[in-house]
Amino acid sequence: MSNGNEFFKQPISKEIWASKYQLKDKDGNPVENDIMDTFNRVASKLSESEENNEYWKEKFLNLMISGKFIGAGRIISNAGAEKYKNNTSLINCTVMNQIPDSMEGIMQVVKESARTLQRGSGVGYDFSTIRPKGALVRGVGSGTSGPLSFMEIYDKMCFTIQSAGGRRGAQMGLMDCQHPDIMDYIKAKREDGKLRQFNLSVLVTKNFMNAVINNELWELWFWERKSSLDTDSIEKNLIKTIKKGDIPYNHSKYNYFQYSKEHIEVEFGNIDPSEVFVKKVYERIPAQKIWNLIMKSTYDYAEPGFILIDEVNKKNNLWWLETIRATNPCGEQPLPPNGACLLGSMILPAYVKEPFTENSYFDYEEFQKDIRIAARLLDNVVEYNGLPLDNQVQEILEKRRHGMGFTGLGNTFSMLRVAYGSDKSVEITAKISKMLAEENYYAGIELGEEKGIARVLDKFYSLEESYLKRIEQKFNKKDLSLFKKEGVLTKKEVKGSVLHAASNYFDVLDYDLRLKLALKGSRFTHATTIAPNGTVSLVSNNVSNGIEPPFMFSYFRNVIVEGNNTKVQQEVMDYSYLKYKTEIDNSVTPDKLPDYFVSTETLTAKEHIAVQAAAQKYIDTSISKTINVKTDYPFEDFKDIYIDAYRSGLKGVTTFRFNPNFTTGVLVSEKNLKKTTYEFTLDDGSKVKLKGNEKIIYEGQEHVVSNLYDALKEGYYGKF
Repeated sequence: MSNGNEFFKQPISKEIWASKYQLKDKDGNPVENDIMDTFNRVASKLSESEENNEYWKEKFLNLMISGKFIGAGRIISNAGAEKYKNNTSLINCTVMNQIPDSMEGIMQVVKESARTLQRGSGVGYDFSTIRPKGALVRGVGSGTSGPLSFMEIYDKMCFTIQSAGGRRGAQMGLMDCQHPDIMDYIKAKREDGKLRQFNLSVLVTKNFMNAVINNELWELWFWERKSSLDTDSIEKNLIKTIKKGDIPYNHSKYNYFQYSKEHIEVEFGNIDPSEVFVKKVYERIPAQKIWNLIMKSTYDYAEPGFILIDEVNKKNNLWWLETIRATNPCGEQPLPPNGACLLGSMILPAYVKEPFTENSYFDYEEFQKDIRIAARLLDNVVEYNGLPLDNQVQEILEKRRHGMGFTGLGNTFSMLRVAYGSDKSVEITAKISKMLAEENYYAGIELGEEKGIARVLDKFYSLEESYLKRIEQKFNKKDLSLFKKEGVLTKKEVKGSVLHAASNYFDVLDYDLRLKLALKGSRFTHATTIAPNGTVSLVSNNVSNGIEPPFMFSYFRNVIVEGNNTKVQQEVMDYSYLKYKTEIDNSVTPDKLPDYFVSTETLTAKEHIAVQAAAQKYIDTSISKTINVKTDYPFEDFKDIYIDAYRSGLKGVTTFRFNPNFTTGVLVSEKNLKKTTYEFTLDDGSKVKLKGNEKIIYEGQEHVVSNLYDALKEGYYGKF
């Protein structure tokens, strides 16, 4: 592409750009005429920090206008827009601070998340830290209302923030599988209008999965403060100090905790019983009972999602520094408290040469070169992050987390004449993902030498036995001697960069790269993520989202439009189908395409998982992936999807099955809507039935019936 106009092959692409990314003044008048102006603004801003800024501006601009890379929505919308939008962020993904188990603490996080959402960033929270419903509240003499009641406050806050602007706020709620309120949490969104500003996922552990597989009992428990304590019966080594303000959870090897103002070990005899917590088991139930409820809920309501949290922490590059308990709203970015991450995607179909022919191929050489340019562009976003909270700014400056991924993988397969889910597609996914990871880290090393490595990797930490053991497992004796010679490793200290390179994740990458990371460090601690890439894929001629296959080759997409109380339905064609129709066979219809055109209509769950697993091996954070199944997909087959995902080494996954009684979804099939009847109750109590694809005027606006039904359930209107 040479002028940017080729982005708009479909009307919806231009409409999305104009509504979400085109810069406008404070009166709503366009400042930019076309997408070239938008990309020029972004490239200009993100090259400002470069010594040779004109050179890099041209590199960044060419990468975007050629359709090879696109930043996440906040980058495209807000980079260089401070003259007109001076209170916005360039960061899509954040996780809020750990929620204290107190009214003051809960409401403080509400305030902080409101400020973050207002800037345009999505937020995630772990609600496992709030004591369960009915637990005693000291000083009040009554039981607490539990985490779900407080989630409703967060929900209403987010609804209020988004209703003041065109972009809907995005939140992820998470709860540990051991929390006593987990069953109510799993069922929380079955009630109309409840928690509609949340995506929900369960934090699942390996122990829980083993309990499910082996049909064992599972303890639901939380910490309880003790008013009295027989200190003679407690072993001294069970007394541990935690930081003041922390809420204990999931520390199964400790029975008691002590708050300490000084954050130091306390003497056993000085313990105040009022500051001691014990593990209180509320219930022991079959693990399969929880599991079956999760699977039935995701079958009927598309939630909750599944996040294997100990796998996330096991393969976290900062395993030695932080504990992760939450993700961003779409689940692709696990983050520590106050964590944030910037996103961007390589547009894979741009690298397919001679598409749909026997000579088609993926240009890995060009892809390899462009990744390093994109890595530099993303890293410059950190300097202009626009996050509202000091703790968030400090986190991103210390660690400089990147989340570079790709979009259009499904279309890439079609253009290469490869069926999504086939062995060949799995092989290609692995090769692309490995190159994405390695070239990002080579870029990180180069940028580190030029500009300085991530601050957190330049610090020194006490050399614990567990760290030394990990390092010895990852590097040979010759290299350990080299570390010592270079002053990176001594008997008493170890550099963060060495611990970084000793992450379990890096085992899949080339050894020489890991060695360079250990010796030199990287500009950023994390490099890769595969986001859902919804609207940025639409702007890019509706390439298939992220790692997904095409939903269908011709379908409707529900989009949020400012000023509308329901989503607006837009007809779209899949990128590879439109390209085939334009360049190969103008008469072709979706049902007459070659066999290598594969969509969610025919894919099995196992094929979805196989492709995701091939990528996850090389992605150092996570992947947003939805397994779409048909409405009549048997539950007996469906219920094992999350088990298969667990056994395949995934960090998380979600599912979607069209259920007209709950929600239509973002992507919709015309034939599903045609055969679905919705019933509405009028003010006088009478009922009316309408087909899902019909259009109706309500309160001065035209609505698609299915979307109006959704809006009523979500609480955007009163009675029909």
